[in-house]
Amino acid sequence: MTRPIRTAALSGLLALAACTAPAPPGAELYATLCAGCHGATGTGDGTISAELPVAPVNLTRLRADNGGMFPRDATLAWIRGYPDRYSTRVMPEFGPLLDGPTELVMTDDGRAVPTSRALILIVDYLETLQEE
Repeated sequence: MTRPIRTAALSGLLALAACTAPAPPGAELYATLCAGCHGATGTGDGTISAELPVAPVNLTRLRADNGGMFPRDATLAWIRGYPDRYSTRVMPEFGPLLDGPTELVMTDDGRAVPTSRALILIVDYLETLQEE
């Protein structure tokens, strides 16, 4: 390979690398635990969504469906497995899969609740998926 061709090839690779942004925190967990039902973009069109007895929620509308405020506390609780722990629901309780290091999360009512870092990352990622 001649020098100009190598330089052009290297420049092209560097430009491509610059365009490839790292995935946001929580995206990998979302892809592993949530995308099968809710879809890669969160709209509810996952690969197994048609097989479920209840259609998955469109996660891109959580803020819009909550008066313009992202329902962080409710989303954390729902994914963890609360408040419907003792009733029937299609979505599995992910709490045990998300066990691990915790951080304190301030709830809307002012309580500091120890919450798994993995759960926080997923909810933070869901907030980035919200429709404008």
